[in-house]
Amino acid sequence: MSTHNPPATDSDNWQHLVFGELKRAGVEIIAYVPDAAHAVAIAAANDDPDTTAVSCTTEEEGVAICAGAHLGGKRAALLMQSSGVGNCINMLSLIAICRFPLLALVTMRGEWAEFNPWQSPMGQATEGSLKLMGVQCFRAEQTEDVAAQLGAASDTAFNGDQACALILGQRLIGRKKWLP
Repeated sequence: MSTHNPPATDSDNWQHLVFGELKRAGVEIIAYVPDAAHAVAIAAANDDPDTTAVSCTTEEEGVAICAGAHLGGKRAALLMQSSGVGNCINMLSLIAICRFPLLALVTMRGEWAEFNPWQSPMGQATEGSLKLMGVQCFRAEQTEDVAAQLGAASDTAFNGDQACALILGQRLIGRKKWLP
């Protein structure tokens, strides 16, 4: 049994905006935990010779990669799903204490039209957990919000040495369906 996303539509163009906005922000390293909603940006990062894409086994590795990139004079972003936010809460203390910039893009589960009850607890706690750890949250629910919100989050993160997360709402990502 597996999940399946319906075929892409014009409203799915938000996925193609993400990598372009990351490039505009000067991001050279993209750390990620594989996620279907981030698949377009991950593929673009892997295909771009000027971008280093790093597949992580856990989200907290991505936080450390972003901190290390900053120490090395590079900009990095972390792509993850909402269920992974809980995995990196303790590592966010590194970002807060050392004032490293962090740009995280979080695709949501456990919200609108969620079929999997295991996704709901962390989905409900994602934004609050990030805020409790000092992460400024931006949110996109529609395709037309993605570029502006990602631009604002990246400017705030990299120009202000702040931790920022762009939360990509489940309504934006689309309804997932369970296939037997």
